[in-house]
Amino acid sequence: MHSTEGHVEGEFGRTWYRVTGDLGGAKAPLVVLHGGPGCTHDYVDSFKDLAGDGRAVVHYDQLGNGRSTHLRDRGADFWTVELFLGELDGLLNHLGIAGNYDIVGQSWGGMLAAEHAVLQPDGLRRLVIANSPASMKTWVEEANRLRRDLPQDVQDTLARHEEAGTIDSEEYQKASGVFYEKHVCRIVPMPPEVARTFAAIAEDPTVYHTMNGPTEFHVIGTMKNWTIESRLHRITVPTLLISGRHDEATPLCVQPYADHIPDVRWHIFEHSSHMPHVEEKAACLAVVTHFLDAV
Repeated sequence: MHSTEGHVEGEFGRTWYRVTGDLGGAKAPLVVLHGGPGCTHDYVDSFKDLAGDGRAVVHYDQLGNGRSTHLRDRGADFWTVELFLGELDGLLNHLGIAGNYDIVGQSWGGMLAAEHAVLQPDGLRRLVIANSPASMKTWVEEANRLRRDLPQDVQDTLARHEEAGTIDSEEYQKASGVFYEKHVCRIVPMPPEVARTFAAIAEDPTVYHTMNGPTEFHVIGTMKNWTIESRLHRITVPTLLISGRHDEATPLCVQPYADHIPDVRWHIFEHSSHMPHVEEKAACLAVVTHFLDAV
């Protein structure tokens, strides 16, 4: 499948994107929103396999990440939900698809997709929210619950370094890896595309550390009080929820989407954690394809 790459020139820099397939096809293009905040498109690259049969798939690196403009000197007041909503609108307009498109958002990308959808944009046709919490308060509570199930020595190591402010230490990173292998990606070692995203975060953690925090379960960034629960009833498009049985986005995290979005269905992948599109790739892509084609 052929692909083309380009950049959108925005107020604060360039947003890199890649289109796989033909934007002029018979089906609505699928726009992929990666997680983080502060990841890259690499780990959700598998969704490009949905291109073809009249559908194009659009990946992009959100501002501050990957192949888009990095802004290491910007503070917490800069990195906002509104910034990334504006960037998404700019991409849709640049590609000429603002009148007809689908979205799949993974983790933070699903949170951003929900923020976009509650605004009821005219061109949004279908929405996939994958592995996303509806409230960061619930996310943190559930992460702490999952963390308490880790071996005691791992818990002690994490707590000791967090208290001492030495979370960059090799010992802390190794202990964090125990959580990640259970609840983030259960394929060990990490597949290359996932490893590329984590390497990119390590190279420039500006967005991730500012909005989230140092790890998936130590959330001290600006998003720690975010919630969309009271606004979910405004999402009017057909919506598919995806999560994994071992996901850090536990059923309690996902439940508000199922409870409050009027037209919704939910698929849990039994052998996955936070990345069914990697851990059960064929099955996940089949579920997404069926939803996009059938609804």
